Amino acid sequence: MSQEGEQKYNAVIMEIRAGVGGEEAALFASDLSRMYTRFAQFKGWKVNTLDCSKTEIGGIKDTTIEISGEGAYELLENEAGVHRVQRIPATEKQGRIHTSTATVAVLAKPTATEVNIRPQDIRSETYKASGAGGQYVNKRMSAIRIIHIPTGEVVTCQTERSLQQNKESALSILAARILSKQKKELEKQIGGARRAQIGTAMREEKMRTYNFPQDRVTDHRINKSWHDIESIMDGKIDKMVKNLSEGLKQG
Repeated sequence: MSQEGEQKYNAVIMEIRAGVGGEEAALFASDLSRMYTRFAQFKGWKVNTLDCSKTEIGGIKDTTIEISGEGAYELLENEAGVHRVQRIPATEKQGRIHTSTATVAVLAKPTATEVNIRPQDIRSETYKASGAGGQYVNKRMSAIRIIHIPTGEVVTCQTERSLQQNKESALSILAARILSKQKKELEKQIGGARRAQIGTAMREEKMRTYNFPQDRVTDHRINKSWHDIESIMDGKIDKMVKNLSEGLKQG
């Protein structure tokens, strides 16, 4: 549920990380990233990948994407939490069903005036951008790591070819995290919006389960299920998102 008062946010910073389950969890994180990207495209929203760390076989260790469009935060804020998948991995030779998790954090992107990051409050480090397996994307020092000294937040970004573009993306992520923390502190809720949203990524801490053998997606917060999982994973989640929002309001 939104805790943003009268402020309307039309851009979100979404952080998706592989949880429990090794390479299969990374593949699931990649599937979730594609699902939200496709959903945004169906809505006519803009999607920009700010950072992404991939595995050698196409999975995602963690990724940060910015989604911009009318009502984006209102529709996506409830996607935050631990997502669990139950399926037979492509690498499973004995046909056993595996359970893996990925975490999603949804942060409102602040306006330019909401969060003031002073130059003296950050420390920047540059390094060579690298891809899966440690291979260099390029030989220039284009990747950046920004440390926000007052909060201890650390942001890295290496997806763009220029250092300046990566710095701008990293600062956007940092501002969203700071805004989220400020709001949670003001509301005296569980400290740190990202920690409150993603939990510890253990299998039992789930808010939604994607069960492929049973062709079913279940949201445990409203105890409701949807079928046609392939369509859902292709980004057709509009009905699910609306059902969730209505269910949480009634609850």
